[in-house]
Amino acid sequence: MRYERGVAARLILIETLVKESINKVKNYLNRLGIKEPDNVINGVLDNYFVIEPVSIEPIDIIKRLDHMITNNEDKFKKDLEKFMPNVSRHTLNNVAVSLAIASALFIVFKILRHYYLLGKKYENWILLMQLYLQLPQLVKELIPYTKAIDGVFRGIPIGDSAGPMVAFKLASLSPRIDIDEDTVYSLINIEGRNVYIVKAKGPGATVGRPGKGVYKIAEMLSYNIARIITVDAALKLEGEQSGSISEGSGAAIGDPGPEKIEIERIAVKCGAPLDAVIIKMGIDEAIKPMSKEIADSIDKAYQKVLDIIKTRTKPGDNIIVAGIGNSVGVY
Repeated sequence: MRYERGVAARLILIETLVKESINKVKNYLNRLGIKEPDNVINGVLDNYFVIEPVSIEPIDIIKRLDHMITNNEDKFKKDLEKFMPNVSRHTLNNVAVSLAIASALFIVFKILRHYYLLGKKYENWILLMQLYLQLPQLVKELIPYTKAIDGVFRGIPIGDSAGPMVAFKLASLSPRIDIDEDTVYSLINIEGRNVYIVKAKGPGATVGRPGKGVYKIAEMLSYNIARIITVDAALKLEGEQSGSISEGSGAAIGDPGPEKIEIERIAVKCGAPLDAVIIKMGIDEAIKPMSKEIADSIDKAYQKVLDIIKTRTKPGDNIIVAGIGNSVGVY
């Protein structure tokens, strides 16, 4: 009974977070002049999911996964466009991300409620005890998601915008050229090197398709790429300093696989070293409006990328820098 009551109390708190996030989205839709916002929200909360492709036969599994993810995203945004045909693409992306946050909270609540009711139904005190012990941590991790919605609506960069902000600092006022859906690139010259900077198209909330962008630029240059540098936010370990910078090898990108493997394949095909520059932060910092510690680290990551370009490449080289992350508030 003690475990059951403890779990029930925390589930009520999580349900409150879900309702709060839904109300925030509803108020935003009302401000946009969207009629019947409840229909928009109810039509999204539990209706979009991706079933993983068959993995027992791994041939072309990445292509199949990419196809399913892309189709799901396209369907989601096209359905939103039916309710709000006159809003800009950036606003549509902001609405889509806020709805995705509310939907994620709702799904987590349903799963936790499922195990709670199973424990009660079969009088499984061990299952209830496990939930009782895990829920305090889960609640603390879920609270920032509700706060993140406010930042998305206001167009404020979040922690995960660190990669795009480094790309913005590199590209400065250079033209943004569309390379794929919600993805742009800029071309600059750094001491004789041709640097192609890829990022999600801001200032709307989207992560774009950086892997596809890198692939198309490499194809455009006949795979004559000397180096590929990826910059992204990364989760820190407890005890590590927020905003600390680390450098390694590989593709710094946290997607289910399709975008990351595109970058890895291009690096192998071009014979180009693949560098990863990461900006460390907690999971709550990644989704909330950017903290001062993370903002201060942008210049350090920028200098790290410049150092890699100047010391590990030579004049005349073609280099790709991909600023990975959510471009909310970042042009």
